[in-house]
Amino acid sequence: MTIARPDPGPDFGAVRPLPRTPSGLFPSGPPTRPTYREPHPVAGGGVAAGGGAAAGGLLLFGLLGTDVASYAWWTVIAGLLAWVTALVLVRYGDRGVATGVAIVTAGGWSIAAAVVAVRWATSGDWPLW
Repeated sequence: MTIARPDPGPDFGAVRPLPRTPSGLFPSGPPTRPTYREPHPVAGGGVAAGGGAAAGGLLLFGLLGTDVASYAWWTVIAGLLAWVTALVLVRYGDRGVATGVAIVTAGGWSIAAAVVAVRWATSGDWPLW
């Protein structure tokens, strides 16, 4: 007759620990998902070129004005044209140039608004109508 011995259970010394998912702080291999890169990244030169072009356009349009009201309206028109150009550049051209155009246009509109506000504050009459 054979005596049945109790099953000692699994050999815990031979069991390997479960693999841990790395937190990402110290990656252990290539990324599990693809990394997408901008095909046309924004560069400083493009931003500077767009800013210079927008500044030149705002200056030329602003010089068409003979008084505060006409300067402000010419600046608004130039800014709208510049923003349309920036939107086209974002879609079909260089995004860096579009960024420079948008930044300088916003600055030009701010200067025009400040000129109108100072004129309004000193004269007490709204200069745009």
